[in-house]
Formats: sequence, structure tokens, C-alpha cells
Amino acid sequence: MGRSLIVTLLFSLICNLSPSLLAGDKTVSPSAIKTAIQKSIPLIEKASAGSARERKCFTCHNQAMAVLVLAEAKKRGFTIDEANFQLQVDHTVAHLKRGLKNYHSGKGQGGGPDTASYALWALELSDYKPNTITSAVTSYLLERNKDKVHWIRNSTRPPSMSSDTNTNYFVIRALKTYGTEDQSPLIETRIKQAQQWLLKLKPDSTEERVFQLRSYLYLDVEESIVKTSIRELIQLQNEDGGWSQLPSMNSDAYATGTVLVALLRSGQVPTDDSVIIRGIAYLLDSQLPDGSWHIISRAKPFQTYFETGYPHNKDQFISVTAGSWATVALLLMLPETKS
Repeated sequence: MGRSLIVTLLFSLICNLSPSLLAGDKTVSPSAIKTAIQKSIPLIEKASAGSARERKCFTCHNQAMAVLVLAEAKKRGFTIDEANFQLQVDHTVAHLKRGLKNYHSGKGQGGGPDTASYALWALELSDYKPNTITSAVTSYLLERNKDKVHWIRNSTRPPSMSSDTNTNYFVIRALKTYGTEDQSPLIETRIKQAQQWLLKLKPDSTEERVFQLRSYLYLDVEESIVKTSIRELIQLQNEDGGWSQLPSMNSDAYATGTVLVALLRSGQVPTDDSVIIRGIAYLLDSQLPDGSWHIISRAKPFQTYFETGYPHNKDQFISVTAGSWATVALLLMLPETKS
């Protein structure tokens, strides 16, 4: 048998194997990814409904993150609870409406710029159109910390509110999405100031690196800077394929999910890159049988605990956030089926 024929037969054999993605000894298949997503979505829906039932206020971890997951799932043909999706949007709008007087006066609501920008993010993801509510919130964001060069987080609750980088990303995104024409000059000035701060920032956590990179993608930043940011994030990948919140910690679904979403959203790291495959394999391996991911909370509680229905009791708020980021990372591995 000639060498060319052997090569042809081997190539044919490889092409007819199951459509899996490989990276070294790591393999992920579309079916495994879909199964993991299908197990995760009902838990996130349950938690978002539970939060809306138990609290009038909007929550970043249960409303915004749920809308993110469900919006991406719909684009890829997954069945979701449409009534619950709309409930999360309506809950968010109602929360902002209750605070309109304070937004107009520059006081905002509990949670400050974090709540305001996350709420507008949730509305953006649901294709909510700009109106007097959104313009009142952006007006508040422009007044907030106007004596500073960047926006300051309202509280410290690691990992998701452990750095001003996270806050600045969501505020910048909110202003670019919902800022009005009249607000444009001030928006441009404030974003330029924040950009200079972001460029000078020396990240000391995965969270800071993730949202520094994601901010760059909304700003007029040199491509070489973006590539350096991507490379430095990739270099933090652990042997098990995941990422850690801090160098002293082990890999977890929160850090891994946020990194994978940032890398995939950058448009510069393809889904079949070995870095991505190893990260996705980590998420699949660390998902629990019930469809959740468990992250131990590092935040000091300052609000009364309430039950939403997501597993892991007092760790459920960071766990549902981690589960949401992990699920979005998995969703981004699949092609969109709806416009």
C-alpha cells in the first residue's frame, strides 16, 4: 500500500471520529457542553425567580447574571422560561423606577454605581430601548465620583466587587449603551479619564485582569495592549485548566468562567484554541451532579440572608454568579442559531 494512500485513509479515519475538540489529553464534545448547559439553566432560572419573589430590589447576582445566561441561551436554541426571563427584566425596570427621584437628584440607589450599571447591563441584554429611566440612571453615573478620575465601587465583596475595574467596565458599558446625545461631551471626558486609569493599572487579581481586558474592548486602546492583556491572562492558567481568583487560591468556576468569557469575547482566541479547550474541560469536570458549581464565599455578609433556591446555602450568591459565568462560557462554544 502506497504512502499517499495510507495518509488518505488515516485522514479519513480522523475526520469520521466524533466531533470533539482536543487539547493534549483534554477533550470536550458539543454534546457534553450542551448537557452541562441544560443542567445549569433550570437552577439559574429557579434562583432568579426566587430572588424576585423574596426581594423587591434588583440583585446583580440573580437578575443581571440570569438575564445574561438566558439571553445567550436563546440565541443558541435552548428552551428557556420566557415568562421568567420577562419577569427579571420587569423586576429590574421596577427597581429603577422606584429610585427615579434619587437618580434625578444624583443620589442613586443602594449599591451605587454597581447596582445602576449592572441594572442597565441587564436591560441592554434584553434589548430594552433607551428612555427617561435609562437617561436618569446615566445622568447619575456621570455625577457619581465626578471629582475622581474613575468610578469607585460601592462596597467590597470579593471576588465580583473586589476592584474598581469591575465597576468601571460596567459603568463605561452602560454609558456607551444608554448615554444620551446631550450627555455625550461629559461621557467622552469621563471615559477618557477612566481609560487612562485603566491603562496605568497593575492588576493583582484575576478579576482585575478580566475586567481591564473587557474594558479595553470598549475603548480606543492600541491592539498591542489588548494582546498583552490577553497573553498575561492566558499565562495564569493552572495545570488543571482552570484559573484562580488569586495566586494563592485553587482554580474555581468563577475565575475560570470570567476568564473564558473575556478571552472568547475578545475575538482573538478561537474556541478550538488549546487554552479554551482546557478551560472548558475544567468547567465540565468541576460541575456538580445537580448542575451547579460551588464556590465558597469570601465576602463578609452585610445583608440579611435569604433563600433563592440555588444550591449551597450561604454560598449560593457567589455560586450562582460563578455558575452563570461558567454557563455563558459553555454557551459561547456553540454557534448561534437565532438572529
